[in-house]
Amino acid sequence: MELSRQEEESLAGEHGHAMETAYRVLVAAGKSMGATKLGPVSWAHVSGVNYNTIGDAGERFLADISSGGARVAVRTTLNPMGYDPGVANSLDDNFVQKQQSIAESYKRMGLEMSFSCIPYDIYDMPEPGTRVAFAESNAAIFANSVGGLLTNKESAFSALASALTGKAPVAEAPLQDAVPTVSLKIGEPDELDYALLGYYAGRVAEHTVNIKDAKAGMDHRKCKSMCGGMGTSGTCSRFTMDQSCGGERIDFGKEERRELHDELSTAESGDVITLGSPQLGAWELGDLARMLKGRSFKKRCMVFCARTAQEEAERAGHIAELRRAGCEMLSDCCTCLTPLIDCDEVDSVTTNSVKGAYYLNKSNGVGVDLRPLADIVRSQTS
Repeated sequence: MELSRQEEESLAGEHGHAMETAYRVLVAAGKSMGATKLGPVSWAHVSGVNYNTIGDAGERFLADISSGGARVAVRTTLNPMGYDPGVANSLDDNFVQKQQSIAESYKRMGLEMSFSCIPYDIYDMPEPGTRVAFAESNAAIFANSVGGLLTNKESAFSALASALTGKAPVAEAPLQDAVPTVSLKIGEPDELDYALLGYYAGRVAEHTVNIKDAKAGMDHRKCKSMCGGMGTSGTCSRFTMDQSCGGERIDFGKEERRELHDELSTAESGDVITLGSPQLGAWELGDLARMLKGRSFKKRCMVFCARTAQEEAERAGHIAELRRAGCEMLSDCCTCLTPLIDCDEVDSVTTNSVKGAYYLNKSNGVGVDLRPLADIVRSQTS
C-alpha cells in the first residue's frame, strides 16, 4: 500500500501506541482487500459494543486505549449494546458492569452514544459520494446501495481504527462482468421475502450483487430487511438494481425461498415475539401502532428500536399505543446477541427478521418461528 509520511510515522509508533495499532489494523485490512492507499472518511460507525460479542479482552482493550488518551478524529456513532439500561432486568451483575465499562470507554474517546444499527434512519446522510467507514453490515450495505456513499464492510476493529485516524482503505470496485444478477421471481413479496432474497444474494456475491425485478415493490421496510439479510449471510457490501451486468444470472423463486425459510425457521411457534433487527425507526413504530389499533399481543412482545426513534414516536403518541397492545419497548439494544433472550428461559422466538433468526439460533441457542410482520400481528394478537 502507498502510505503518506504521516501514515508511515504513525505505523512506526511515532504518534503513540493507539495510532500505531490503528494504522496496523488499517494496513492489514487494506492489504486483504487489495487496497492501494488510505483515504479520508467523514463518519465512522463502530460495532463491537455488545459485551457478548467482544468479551473481557475487548472490554480491557477499550478501557486501556481510552484511558491512554485515544480520541476519535471524525464523527463516530455506535452500534447497539446488549441491553436497555433504562428498563428493569434480571441480568448478571458482571454483564451489566462490563457493558457499562465498554460504553464509558467509547464515551471517553468522543463517540456519540447512539447505540443504533440504523444510523441511516436516525441521522441525515452525507452527500452521495462521501466516503465513510461503517462496521454494521446492514448499514454499510444501505449506505453504499441507497445512500450513494462509499464504505467498506468494516470489522469492529477496522471501523474503530478509521474513527481514530479519520481514514479507511480504498479498494477498487469489482468489474461489472464479475457481478452476479439475482432476479426476484415471487409475486407480491412481503418484507420477509425481501430479507430472504438479501440472504440468498449475500451468499452468491462476494462484493456487489445486482438485484432485478424487485425495485417496483420495494419500500423502505423491505429495503431494510433485504440489507439485514444480505449483511448476515456473507461479505457482499453493495447491491445495484436492474443494471446490465455480465456475471452469473440466478433466479430467486418459490423453491429457493422455501429452502432458506426451512433452514432459518426451526420452530412452529415462539414463546416470545421479537421485532427489530435491524432496529425499528420512528416511522416503523408508528406503522406498528396503527397495525395494532384495538388489538393486543397474547404473549410477550419485545420491540427493539433506536432511542431517538422511541423518543420521536413517544411525542407522536405511538409508544402509548404500543404499550397498550403489550409491547415491551427496548432501546439501545437489538434482537441479535442480547442476553435478554436466554435459552434457559425461552425455547423459541417468533420474529420477522432473517438477521434476528440467524443469530437467535446460532448465538442465543433458541428455536425460531420466522414469519412476516402482518402474519405475526394477525396470529399473535386478539
